[in-house]
Amino acid sequence: MPEHPSTQETTQLLSAAHIKAEARRLGFSACGLSPAGAVAHSHARFFRQWSDRGQQADMHYMTRHTDKRLDPRLLVPGCRTIVCVALNYRPAQTIPQGQLQLAWYAYGKDYHNVMRNKLRTLYDTLCQTYARLSGRTFCDTAPLLERYWAEQCGLGWTGRHTQLVAPECGSAFFLGELLLSLPADSYDSPIPSQCGECRRCIDACPTKAISIQNGLDARRCLSYLTIENRGEIPATYASKLYPYCYGCDRCLKACPHLKASPATTEPDFAPKPELLAMTWRNWMELDEPHYQQLFSQSAVERAGFQGLKRNLEAIARNHGEPEDAPA
Repeated sequence: MPEHPSTQETTQLLSAAHIKAEARRLGFSACGLSPAGAVAHSHARFFRQWSDRGQQADMHYMTRHTDKRLDPRLLVPGCRTIVCVALNYRPAQTIPQGQLQLAWYAYGKDYHNVMRNKLRTLYDTLCQTYARLSGRTFCDTAPLLERYWAEQCGLGWTGRHTQLVAPECGSAFFLGELLLSLPADSYDSPIPSQCGECRRCIDACPTKAISIQNGLDARRCLSYLTIENRGEIPATYASKLYPYCYGCDRCLKACPHLKASPATTEPDFAPKPELLAMTWRNWMELDEPHYQQLFSQSAVERAGFQGLKRNLEAIARNHGEPEDAPA
């Protein structure tokens, strides 16, 4: 007859309270847990329709490994629990109004590295407590529907701008995940959407990239066009760039839930004083050595020097000096 598993093997559970306490200790703004499973059919259908319409633009990686993207148990075999964490990045100091702007998330060090270190520390700490635990950590680096799982973990809901919105906090935070091999003693529940009839994020988008029915169309999104896009920016959209030369926070800043969000306490997200002091002339005269000085180990490296210069040149063609540009 087959041997019965030991009592320890059948009852070892992750403590949700312990995981959340450790996440808080490491500086994460929020933490929640969900049982692992296939993505709900309605969400899977929406994702497939979104990608079939080509709304991912040239981000072809988003259409690869769809089976794993729609079931994280295929991404990490044996996964039983998904832990989602959030880390606030709202800056305490911002680039002065009237100067060229970067999306807030790119102010400091590359969030991938900051989040990866914190996630790995959290995972290693849990492994010291749970001897039989295995798993993996992720931050925007795997075929995983991050916002969907953050919803399932009770961190917030997906707003009309397709970003996760946390109540009384908004969307100025990064997401990270741990996919773990053990079940937990309790799980969190999704939060109902609190968007109501609000459409401020939709109205704030100058290129009309957001649709209630179809979500975000990256082909029209200024964040995509100034970062991931490797070609020229179509003139129709280039005329809408100012004042952003990298990314775009218009829909994020329009959300009323952002108003109560505190500033981040993570020192790695603080902008360099030189960045805050950049003038129009400084930007227009930016050369590669100065670019490297400003943005080494920054998310701005994603676009590269040539990509940033392309953005700056598009702004100069369309708007000239700041006093001639629209507010």
